[in-house]
Amino acid sequence: MTSTAKPDYWSLLGVSPDSDASQLKRAFRREARRWHPDLNGNDYHAEERFKLVNEAYAVLSDPRRRAAWQGSMSTEQAITDPFAVGFPTFDEYLEVVLGLERTDEQPVDVAYPFPSEHVDWPATSPPPPPPPVQASDDLETLVELTPEQALYGTSVDLELDDGTLLEVDTPPLAGDGWRLRLVGVAPGGRDHFLQLRVQTEDRLRIDGLRVLYRLELFPPDAALGCAVDVPTLSGPVTLQVPPASSSGRLLRLRGRGLELDGRRGDQLVEIVVVIPAELAEAERALYRRLQELALDPENL
Repeated sequence: MTSTAKPDYWSLLGVSPDSDASQLKRAFRREARRWHPDLNGNDYHAEERFKLVNEAYAVLSDPRRRAAWQGSMSTEQAITDPFAVGFPTFDEYLEVVLGLERTDEQPVDVAYPFPSEHVDWPATSPPPPPPPVQASDDLETLVELTPEQALYGTSVDLELDDGTLLEVDTPPLAGDGWRLRLVGVAPGGRDHFLQLRVQTEDRLRIDGLRVLYRLELFPPDAALGCAVDVPTLSGPVTLQVPPASSSGRLLRLRGRGLELDGRRGDQLVEIVVVIPAELAEAERALYRRLQELALDPENL
């Protein structure tokens, strides 16, 4: 089943049309965290929903783009609104909503996920919104920043395909993986994106004041717990990994992030359990025994 219906941006963010700017921003941050690809594995629909949430905020936070969108929605709804003739099917609902065709070194479990932001950052005053284009038509440039540049903001020189030169100021407290939208600056009135990469040689990722790190462990270390050295911006520290640590568990090193205006962030360490590419026969025998015990715990 296919549909050309545009997504309802208010529904995507879970807010009403009379919401103010602060309510809109809070809703965007909530939904962006919920659907961020880093927290949903390889879920294609979560990735698409995350893109739509960013798109919804970009439109609703810009008065001119919101007015243009609301005008197009009013015309389209009169023709294609599946809600006009009763309660929709589940597929129809999805299509409308989704737009488918300690000491400080002691670890502490934290409940909040890795945040990620998507910000509209116009290089100049944006023109009226261009006609919709396919995602493949969007132009994107990868920009690598140091932690200090991401923290305070910096100027980036960008040359477009038509030879146009732009100087773009990145926002302070930027993070690895952010996409900055330069509205309507590319040939044909298309948008151009800057993909920010903020990583160190030790694979530390910067996100605002926080530092993110993926710690790979073999199953025995994750199951029984271990002490392991992890890098930080100020040098390696020893992290005590608790027993029974599964992939996705987050541990916190307090005060090991960046500092700005008297505020200091933490470092979050994500546990990733990995299996060795090659196993000796003795190791295979042990894994088979573990498998047997998992199927029949009483057979000890």
